[in-house]
Amino acid sequence: MGDAPLRVGLLGYGVAGRVFHAPLIAATAGLRLDAVVTANPERREQARREHPQARLVDDADDLWTQADTLDLVVVATPNDQHVPQARAALAAGLPVVVDKPLAATAAEGAELAAEADRRGVPLTVFQNRRFDGDFLTARRLVAGGELGRVARFESRFERWRPVIKPGWRESGTPEQAGGVLYDLGAHLIDQAVQLFGPVRRIYAEVDRRRPDARVDDDAFVALTHTGGVRSHLWMSAVAAQLGPRMRILGDRAAWTTYGLDPQEAALRDGGRPDAPGWGEVSPDRYGRLGADDDLRPVPTEAGRYQEFYAQVAAALRTGAPLPVDPRDAVATVRLIELAHSSAVEGVTLPVPPPD
Repeated sequence: MGDAPLRVGLLGYGVAGRVFHAPLIAATAGLRLDAVVTANPERREQARREHPQARLVDDADDLWTQADTLDLVVVATPNDQHVPQARAALAAGLPVVVDKPLAATAAEGAELAAEADRRGVPLTVFQNRRFDGDFLTARRLVAGGELGRVARFESRFERWRPVIKPGWRESGTPEQAGGVLYDLGAHLIDQAVQLFGPVRRIYAEVDRRRPDARVDDDAFVALTHTGGVRSHLWMSAVAAQLGPRMRILGDRAAWTTYGLDPQEAALRDGGRPDAPGWGEVSPDRYGRLGADDDLRPVPTEAGRYQEFYAQVAAALRTGAPLPVDPRDAVATVRLIELAHSSAVEGVTLPVPPPD
């Protein structure tokens, strides 16, 4: 590939493509946003204005006939298009990043990962919240032993959206893998497993709270990890008052933090990762570590979404590890499927070991 920037084709210029992928690609040394695929006139104009160096393409099929003009494809389209478009990229011999969730079903995700292996083409999944500052801080505290033996991990991703927004995420069909469990749960489950390892039991409550809701907008998931830690995860679009973002309870101390990582809001406002203070939170937002009233603030690590694409570029150039193993993403989708089953049946379900 030489020293020239790796040429990236981006499929989709909705929220995922425009807010997350395009600016992060543009900010990564060694990558160049070369093509944006969207037929929507308004989004084409946005892409032309925000990334004038990128060519605009109406249909993904046009990319596959010009595969030699690209080095990487990013799939940032609605969830039900992830698998067919990623499969087309693999067939064209192009490494591919797929936005989370990898697939609507674990079976489809596993087949896609196996196909990437057969073809020898890199495949990874955009789990950007592995690079949230609060998650990085939690991982450091757990690894450092300051909490002692962890008994319970609590994690919330809550919003107040009493009116359903238009679009497939909140108004789509089940086949489109919409709803908060696929959207927010894919982050929270992945983070819990990264912190505390595989899961042996799962229990969930999944609801549609708003009038005329077609997909779930309020969910709770309880995971029992093989090491004994219990993760309690809340995700909601109908939380009028927000709980702690994370709370970790250990036998020596606990750590509690409030508020979302600031990177998404910064990206929505046009911020870029090379800005001074990127990903940082002010000291008044630091989490508190300790027991009873003996608490001290712990500086939150700076979030770094830009690290995801830096690792992708390194993997393609030097063979370094990809930032996310697609099998991790398959395991997350499997847990989401089991959570839906648990909610329907009203029972705790065992989690089979991976194949």
